[in-house]
Formats: sequence, C-alpha cells, structure tokens
Amino acid sequence: QVAAHFQWVHTVDRLKVAQRLSDQRPSHLPDLQVLIQVNMDGGDTKSGVAPQEALALAQAVAQLPRLKLRGIMSIPEPHDDPQRMQAIHEHTRDLLQRLQQAMPQLTLDVLSMGMSADLEPAIAAGSTWVRVGTAIFGSRT
Repeated sequence: QVAAHFQWVHTVDRLKVAQRLSDQRPSHLPDLQVLIQVNMDGGDTKSGVAPQEALALAQAVAQLPRLKLRGIMSIPEPHDDPQRMQAIHEHTRDLLQRLQQAMPQLTLDVLSMGMSADLEPAIAAGSTWVRVGTAIFGSRT
C-alpha cells in the first residue's frame, strides 16, 4: 500500500524493502522517492543499515525500477552532549558525500537528519530535511 499511496519513503534499510516498494509501485505514478536509512551510531533501538554497508545498498536500490534514490536519513540515539551529536551528524554528512562521489550519475541531494532536540547541530552539519514534531506538537503522551 505504501508504494501506491505515497511519494516518499525515508526508511529503506534493506534491499528486500526496496524491492518490495519497486514491485508494488504502480507504473502510471512517478518514481517513488526513497532515502537509505543509516544507523550511524549503532544504537540498539534504531533501525538502519550500517554505514559501511550503505554504499552497496544504495547501488542496489539505484538499479531498481520505479524508485529514485535521493539521499540518506539518520536518527541517532539522543545524547546530552551537543559535541557528540555534532560529530554524528558530520559523519552522516560525510557518508552522503562519499555516496555522491561513488554515484555521480545520481542526484543525491537529501540529507535528512535532526529532530526537535538536535536541530542546530544537524543543520550546522548540512541537513536538508529536519523533523520538528515535538517542537510543534509537544511530547508524546
């Protein structure tokens, strides 16, 4: 259902997920825009491909019909140390740059990272897409 009703998927972390989206995307619709979700800090509660596996996954996803790979997304574990968050976001930016260099034929222009608690370090590191739900709607209950 996702492939038929949405324009973007930010959470592709396995080739199996990408293949299913590709298979289920109706041919009359524009390509589904996708981001590779990367688990940059190895957090146990976070999904995402390991950074060292991101290039192989990105190359495979880029070959699938009806999908358009646009970049990467990361949601690191929260940290009280702003320097730690800054470093994680900078590593994520560096990973996107490596993907851009390895696949110059693609337009990898989306770096989705940063939420309400870490907007500043994410933006400083080059985020192009942030998620500010808590700042707008308040904490989950």
